[in-house]
Amino acid sequence: VQLQASGGGSVQAGGSLRLSCAASGRTFSNYVVAWFRRAPGKEREFVARIGWNSGRTGISDSVKGRFTIFRDRAESAVYLQMNSLKPEDTAVYYCTAGTAPVTTAPSTYAYWGQGTLVTVSS
Repeated sequence: VQLQASGGGSVQAGGSLRLSCAASGRTFSNYVVAWFRRAPGKEREFVARIGWNSGRTGISDSVKGRFTIFRDRAESAVYLQMNSLKPEDTAVYYCTAGTAPVTTAPSTYAYWGQGTLVTVSS
């Protein structure tokens, strides 16, 4: 499956962005779709995930209460709604997909999109 992430941009602290992840080649059926991010000079960090079939979600403590992951079956897309953005959220955000079982480790996801840059200024 090929993944296309979009929606990144530059915002001021406190602002919002919505990232989108679309699949081509096949649908997300039977996959867990997740968002990771990599800030400058840091390792990839798990942000959120959603089981496409179950709709069950998991989210990192660092963004809990501010970020929401959800899916749109009609659009065959997964979204990451990011509110109350902070400068420390600045990173390249990656959409990824894998088959269960997956964890918060990047190595458990087989497919990766190209990343979209989010920049939050103070």
